[in-house]
Amino acid sequence: MSSSSIQFHKIWIDQCQATKGIREWFGMKSALDYLIGEKLFHFVQAAGQHPEFAAELPAFLAEIERLFQPEEIGKYLDYLEKTKYLAPQEPEFDLDELEEDDDEERPDNPIMGAEELLRFSRIRQLLHR
Repeated sequence: MSSSSIQFHKIWIDQCQATKGIREWFGMKSALDYLIGEKLFHFVQAAGQHPEFAAELPAFLAEIERLFQPEEIGKYLDYLEKTKYLAPQEPEFDLDELEEDDDEERPDNPIMGAEELLRFSRIRQLLHR
């Protein structure tokens, strides 16, 4: 890579900087949603496919642990687990209530859901929770 090219595997540095402003302006939950709930999840996914991302993961995790207290991270991960990953499924709908021309979206791909759950479990382990 040339020195002028963007090193996407190091974008976490800018994301951590942005988190400080998000925390100040929008609060703790928004900062955690942004950095852990969004950016770290994408980064862990990329780390599974690209060695340059995998090499940066320990530094990214260390910076997250510097930005947030262990209790904040733990509570946030518990919140994600209860509300997103282990939340009860929506009640099933009654097929008689559907109209034939109803363009309801299909349920999420179960394999994608399993991959997300595994990624969440890995992130919890990586953040020592």
